[in-house]
Amino acid sequence: MRKRLAIEIRGIVQGVGFRPFVRLLAEEFALSGWVKNTAEGVSVEAEGEVARLDEFLRRLSSRAPALARVDAVTSGEMPVLAGEGFLILESGSGSAATLIAPDTAVCTDCLAETRDENSRRFRYPFTNCTNCGPRFTIVKSLPYDRAATTMSGFALCPDCEAEYHNMRDRRFHAQPNACPLCGPCLFLSYPDKSPLAGDCLESARRFLAEGKILAVKGIGGYHLVCDAMNEEAVARLRAKKYRYDKPFALMMPDVATVRRFCLVSGEEEKLFSSWRAPIVLLRADPQGRAVAAQVAPGNSRLGVMLPYTPLHHLLMQGQEALVMTSGNVSDEPIAHEDGDAFARLAAIADCFLWHDRPIFRRCDDSVLVCAAGRPRLLRRGRGYAPEPLPFYSSDNDILACGGQQKNTFCLVKNGQAFLSQHIGDLHNTPTLESYAAEIGHFENMFDIKPALAAHDLHPGYLSAQYALSLPPGVVKTGVQHHHAHLASVLAENRLDEKCIGVIFDGSGFGADGCLWGGEFLLGDLSSYQRMAHLGYAPMPGGEQAVREPWRMALAYLTEAFPEGLSPRMKMLFPAEWPLVWQAAQKGVNAPLTSGMGRLFDGVAALFGKAAVNYEGQAAIELEQALTECDLPPYNFALIEKDPLLIDWRPVIKEAWRDVAGGQSMGVVSSRFHRGVIKMVTEVCLELRRRTAVNLVALSGGVWQNAYLLEQTMESLQKEGFTVLSNELVPANDGGLALGQAAVACALAKKR
Repeated sequence: MRKRLAIEIRGIVQGVGFRPFVRLLAEEFALSGWVKNTAEGVSVEAEGEVARLDEFLRRLSSRAPALARVDAVTSGEMPVLAGEGFLILESGSGSAATLIAPDTAVCTDCLAETRDENSRRFRYPFTNCTNCGPRFTIVKSLPYDRAATTMSGFALCPDCEAEYHNMRDRRFHAQPNACPLCGPCLFLSYPDKSPLAGDCLESARRFLAEGKILAVKGIGGYHLVCDAMNEEAVARLRAKKYRYDKPFALMMPDVATVRRFCLVSGEEEKLFSSWRAPIVLLRADPQGRAVAAQVAPGNSRLGVMLPYTPLHHLLMQGQEALVMTSGNVSDEPIAHEDGDAFARLAAIADCFLWHDRPIFRRCDDSVLVCAAGRPRLLRRGRGYAPEPLPFYSSDNDILACGGQQKNTFCLVKNGQAFLSQHIGDLHNTPTLESYAAEIGHFENMFDIKPALAAHDLHPGYLSAQYALSLPPGVVKTGVQHHHAHLASVLAENRLDEKCIGVIFDGSGFGADGCLWGGEFLLGDLSSYQRMAHLGYAPMPGGEQAVREPWRMALAYLTEAFPEGLSPRMKMLFPAEWPLVWQAAQKGVNAPLTSGMGRLFDGVAALFGKAAVNYEGQAAIELEQALTECDLPPYNFALIEKDPLLIDWRPVIKEAWRDVAGGQSMGVVSSRFHRGVIKMVTEVCLELRRRTAVNLVALSGGVWQNAYLLEQTMESLQKEGFTVLSNELVPANDGGLALGQAAVACALAKKR
């Protein structure tokens, strides 16, 4: 008995070899019919014997291509047509609702071709197939066909055309397919665009050996590249990029090389060797090879990735380690268009290694760390975006605008949350323009028309101003910063139940107008209650206190020692400190903060850390200095108020006595970290006693501190708590948008 089915497949099913897979599977089961891309996914009509057709339907999910993600397969019976053969049809039209795969690292087959002297793709930097290569960054619109990508200007040569139409070839319907005869070309130019003669790659490698800085065009934008073993070259890159102290990312040729420099766990190797190929923060091996000191000053971790394009593999030949940092001046968006790259990077790069395949959208490298036994995203970009996260059902499309720092936005449609790639800090016009343009790209690509817009409550955030500027028909929902952090953890786990949210970050706009950041919330998606928090301290100079931690040390010491500062304390501060403190006492540009991040800054500044060059630097260096010791943890005092007040003054007193007594920064760091862990455990126990809530959610940028996260989770779990923390989205403000979307969704349902 025969039957015919109309089948709809949803998920990441375009650009991953899904149609050829369907056709080959249909031939295996002697089915007739057709398959095509549509704006919603992949549509199939298949006809044959009932048993074979049923097995075909099952295997559409179980045997899907490696890069595919099948979210749903639905089918309905149709009249039998008794046709013959199985075809791949031209793509259909309609409203966009399908998913597009992230950019993927070059596969082993393609890499082997670039190394085979007998292959027509020998040393070709843009070799790819249906299993690898650019996707997200070259797609202009859906359905995913070559004409809708930046490859549309490259006509296939006869050989590539034959591969494209041979369903038994792994390049069957590979939209970015190319070769040296018909594909993108590589160029090496001076900053004035005048070309350099000779072999581009050979010359580029020679320039690196000479200590020069290259601007290299990749998949999602330009990188600035130099020899990571060359102190002078790395220092020159720092000076030209205006990036002082913040660690540079590294590229190393293979796993064996990484192991010569770093201590690598099995989980970490699996991460950076995967098709996503992210940057992974690894512990530098004290006994191993060392890169230039200026690569990661004051940091015991190195951010390492493997080559993920044929171009990178070719460039890495003979190299041990290259700095591979975003192609921008600090705090600007990564350059991805050639004209813009030459204009902005000409003052930094000695030459440009670039190509003529346009990048439609910029996308930074993703960054992860393994902590508490799990990989955790610190920055979401290449290899992860725009892959959606499963989300709650919603009657409306939602836009969540994210925060000011480490911005991402989130769009919600049909139970899926599309969290964007890392946009950056919204402090300047270029980044804001990039932000607005990328929201438009996502809305068009996935046919999302937001009826709700969620935003932070801070009136100065450009992301909030963007939300409030949307048409009156879009319902705006303000979401408190730390409630959004809590909700991001619940949303990752598809939960909506009461939990104790321990939200530690630098500062976020609080419901009382102060800057929160050391918070214990009791909440779910639709509501929260502030149950406990760090005591307030003034931030002398406002945001200047973030860049100059001595100001926080001044505030904490003055509050902890009301009898007056000792001469040694005063030596920590510049000459203008009395005027700064007088202004703070009068409330002039000195907002109150309960931020745990600010407390970390203040403790680090007791050792003379007067100024920092990137956000969180003082806290990171305090963590890096930690050495285990037998001395007891510092003690916070709990003051019975509503909400419960956590007094940090005893900690500052004990820490200063240690500093004045000659204890090392490592010992003070250990006692401080363990004091925070002990305090968190005690407060959670008290809140469980009061509320009977046993679920704890840890979120906020402070929880990127691996030691703090691991030891706190262990301490809470020993007390019987169920503990969740961010994994799929960053714990920092890069995950804020997901939480905002979850809150807006829950509130809309209540309304």
